[in-house]
Amino acid sequence: MYPARIHDEFPAPSYRGNQKQALADIRAAFEAGNDVVLVRAPTGSGKSLLARAIAGCARTAGEAAAEQVCDAYYTTPQVSQLDDVAEDALLSDLSVIRGKNNYDCILPGETDTPVNQAPCVREREFDCQVKHRCPYFSDRAIASNRRIAAMTLAYFMQTAGSDVFGKRDVVVVDEAHGLGDWAEMYATIDLSPGTIPLWGDIDVPALDGLDDAVALAERVEHVAERRVKALRGNAELSPDEVAERDSLNTLRQDLQWFQEDYRDPDSATTWVVDQPDGEGGAVTIKPMNPERYLKHTVWDRGNRFALLSATILNKAAFCANVGLDPENVALVEVGHTFPVENRPLYDVTQGKMTYEHREETLPDIARTVVRIMAAHPDEKGLVHCHSYAIKERLRELLDDFGVGSRVRDHDKEGRDAALSAWKRSDNPDCFLSVKMEEALDLEGDLCRWQVVCKAPYPNTRDSRVARRLEDDQWGWYYRTALRTVIQACGRVVRAPDDYGATYLADSSLLDLFDRASHDTPDWFGAQVARLSKPDLPRFDPDAALSGVSAGTKRRRDRSRSRSGDGSHPLSDVWD
Repeated sequence: MYPARIHDEFPAPSYRGNQKQALADIRAAFEAGNDVVLVRAPTGSGKSLLARAIAGCARTAGEAAAEQVCDAYYTTPQVSQLDDVAEDALLSDLSVIRGKNNYDCILPGETDTPVNQAPCVREREFDCQVKHRCPYFSDRAIASNRRIAAMTLAYFMQTAGSDVFGKRDVVVVDEAHGLGDWAEMYATIDLSPGTIPLWGDIDVPALDGLDDAVALAERVEHVAERRVKALRGNAELSPDEVAERDSLNTLRQDLQWFQEDYRDPDSATTWVVDQPDGEGGAVTIKPMNPERYLKHTVWDRGNRFALLSATILNKAAFCANVGLDPENVALVEVGHTFPVENRPLYDVTQGKMTYEHREETLPDIARTVVRIMAAHPDEKGLVHCHSYAIKERLRELLDDFGVGSRVRDHDKEGRDAALSAWKRSDNPDCFLSVKMEEALDLEGDLCRWQVVCKAPYPNTRDSRVARRLEDDQWGWYYRTALRTVIQACGRVVRAPDDYGATYLADSSLLDLFDRASHDTPDWFGAQVARLSKPDLPRFDPDAALSGVSAGTKRRRDRSRSRSGDGSHPLSDVWD
């Protein structure tokens, strides 16, 4: 890596905000000998441009000796972030590669078939004559030979150990704050009728600890292996059979990994097992702090690493969570350039939103949302509902109050389409969202106000969360919630001249700010210090609708989806 050329590799024609100083600090951190540099950069810092400059410091093929690796990876957990990179003209030299299911086959009669279900994977001896023009294999070949290959974190982890995407000189991870959570999610094993077609043939006992889980994993692995062999015996598979084969192969790999890791006395991974319905019921095997998993899928993939995020709140805790030695890690702080008065926080708390208090508090929050709508009659708003159950109840209350014509929401399946329709609409609609605190750019008039309904603490019914709290890891608990709040607050103010108000409705949020104050970045602490109570209009549904075009009629999608079993503290995102 050649950190000295970081400024020359910056892709924009000029710097804005603190970018020039940030690059100088990142250069100094690498030149000081650190293998990993954490870049804590708030909204509007241009993290993607900083990431490109860092990636450009990687050794090129012409600079590397025969035994040295070269080039760089750019990866991010967020699909939307990768989409933004692909569309940014300043980042056109990042070669984007996605998973097979994102590409369509080009063979006649197969143009609506994703590549992961095309004849080349359905038919045993199929010889594709146009593989050189296949959009997936073409993009993969290009990305594997370009200086900077860009991909989602999921694809990056899945290609660990491949000959195509081997080790490179530099790896840049954008939106890296949840790296440990994502690794836990990818390494989680779900054993259920939905993942094992022959579930009825498996005698699933009531598990009493991890030794029983290992024994079950061995049996399931053998069942999956027999089924895969049977499928391979067919000359041609249907698309459903292809999907079954691939999912079973992935399951087998995961089960083998679990067994090896559990039996490894040197592994730092702690495994927990859930079986909520007892004998015969589904089983979830989950890792905590999967350091070994990250070593294989991430840390062995590069020489130097840059991890960028607005919310890496505590260096020591982050390093412990992802298996890094803090002695080899530097933290670079990038200051916020957005005026604090343009991103105000308002206290409209109505009580606690814990499960036992929710039914009492939600009607008051709904009335407050109506008052906020009246204060912003011709401006779009977003409500962070935290869960589908809260979203459904809030929707019912707003309908009962007579403001339903200004309210939109979504279910799990129609999430992206509903969001796009709301953003395109000219009406000042209020959008009830679930798990949209991250990777959502609502610059300008796309959204001028938002409400945080509930302090986003991790789900204590999740076994990993419960285990951490049993180990007295309350600092992690509060940091996780604060991280989500900070991410949410960044959705509506996206530029130095942008502005947007954030209303806090759950009184537990105020307690959170106190408990996590020592992990709060200075720029967000300035927002909290200015927290004030707004002068809202009285409750008047007609005033809340005054900015809606007269005669506007719109069919409302009344979702009744629920949030599932909450098997992971962030399951709503990944479901």
